Amino acid sequence: MLSKRLAIVVSAVLTGALVAACTSGEQAPQQTGPVDLTFWTWAPNMDKIAEVWNATHPNIKVTVSKQAGGDEAAAKFLTAAKAGNAPDIVQAEYQMLPSFVAAEAVADLKGEFGKSKGEFADGIWGLVTLGTDAVYGLPQDSGPMMLYYRTDLFQQYGLQVPKTWDDYAAAARAVHAKDKSVYIGGFSSKDPGWFAGLSQQAGANWWAINGDAWKVGINDDASKKVANFWGGLVSEGVVDTQAQWTPEWNAALNNGKLLSWASAVWAPGVLSSNAPNGKGKWAIAPLPQWGSGQQASGFWGGSSMAVSAGSKAKKQAAEFVTWLNTDPKAMDMLIKDAAVYPAAKKGQELLTAAPDYFSNQADFWKQATNISGTARGFTFGPNVNVAYSAYKDAFDKAVQNKSSFAEALTSMHNATVADMQKSGFKLAS
Repeated sequence: MLSKRLAIVVSAVLTGALVAACTSGEQAPQQTGPVDLTFWTWAPNMDKIAEVWNATHPNIKVTVSKQAGGDEAAAKFLTAAKAGNAPDIVQAEYQMLPSFVAAEAVADLKGEFGKSKGEFADGIWGLVTLGTDAVYGLPQDSGPMMLYYRTDLFQQYGLQVPKTWDDYAAAARAVHAKDKSVYIGGFSSKDPGWFAGLSQQAGANWWAINGDAWKVGINDDASKKVANFWGGLVSEGVVDTQAQWTPEWNAALNNGKLLSWASAVWAPGVLSSNAPNGKGKWAIAPLPQWGSGQQASGFWGGSSMAVSAGSKAKKQAAEFVTWLNTDPKAMDMLIKDAAVYPAAKKGQELLTAAPDYFSNQADFWKQATNISGTARGFTFGPNVNVAYSAYKDAFDKAVQNKSSFAEALTSMHNATVADMQKSGFKLAS
C-alpha cells in the first residue's frame, strides 16, 4: 500500500502534462572528465559492488546512499528532484517510475539504454519504456509470479497441481469440503500489486499512452475476469481472505492450513522466515492458466535503475547502470551480495543452486527462469498510489460484504480516472 504522504508529494510535483514529461531532460549542462555520481538504493551491500566499479573506473566514481525503500524512498526522490538536488542514479520500483516520468524527474536515455534491450524479456522491458520509444531506465530485478504449493499436503488431499484456474477452483472446493479449516489458497484485498500481477497474466492493460494522452482501463475485460473468478470463490467461502503478512496468515502457512500461495520469485525468503515448518515441503509450478495450453505469468514487485533528469553526468551514469545490470560479474555480485533476482536473462542463468528452503526442488531456478520468460507486464500510470489505495478500499468492502468484485474493480477504475482528471492529465476516450 502506498502511503498518503507519497500521494501528497506526487500530487504536488506532477506537471499534469504527459507530453512535457516525455522529454529527455537534457537541460542540465553535462560534465566531461572525472565525475562523482550519487546512487540512491535500498538494496543491501550495494556500496561493496560500487567499490568494484570504482576500482576499474577512476574517472566515474559512484557513491552509494542507502535509502529506506518503498514509499519513503519514492517521496524523498520526488522532493529532491523538485528542489534540484536529486541523486544522479535512483532505484525506482516499476509502479513508481511513471510518477517520476510525469514529474520530469528522470531522463529518457534511449540512446544509451536502448542498446541493452536484447538483454531483457519483452515483458520486463515494457516496464521501463511505458509503451513508448523512450527508455527511462534499465530493469534491475523482477518479481515473476508462480504457484508455490505444499507437495506433501497436495498428496495427502489427492490434488494435482492445477494447470488452469478452473482446476484451481475445483481443487479449492474439494479441499475445503474435506476440512473446513483448510484452504488451497487465498484472495488478498490488502495487496494491490498481487492483483495487478494476476491481471497482467490475464492480459490486462490498466494504463496506456495514446499520443499525448493517457488511456485508463483498470476495469478491462481481462481484469474483470480475474475479479469475477476470485469474487466467486470468496462468495463460496472456499478460499482464505485473511490479510497476508499477519501472524494469523503466517501460522496458516506454517501449520498446513494454506496449501498454496500465488506469489513471486522472492517468496522463498518469506516462507523460510514465516513458515519454517515447511522447509523441504514446498515446490513451485507455473501459475494456473486461463486456457489450456497457455503459458503466461505476471509481475509482483521489482525495480529499475533510472538516471535523474538533473544529473550533469547522464552518459557516465548510464554507463554504470548498464554495467551493473548487464555485466555477468556485476550481476553475480547482485545475486550474492544484494540478494537480487536479476531481470537480465543472462543474470538469471547465473542462478543454479536451489534456495536452501527448496532443497527438495533441484530445478527451482530453471523453472523460475522459464516462468520469468512468460511474464507479461503492463504500463503503470502516474497515480498508482491512488489506484492501489482505491483497490484496498473497494475490495476490503467486497470481501466483507461478499459483494460484486467486478463492481469493486469499477470503483477502483473510477477513482483512478477522477484523480487523473483532477490532476490535469489529458485522458483519451
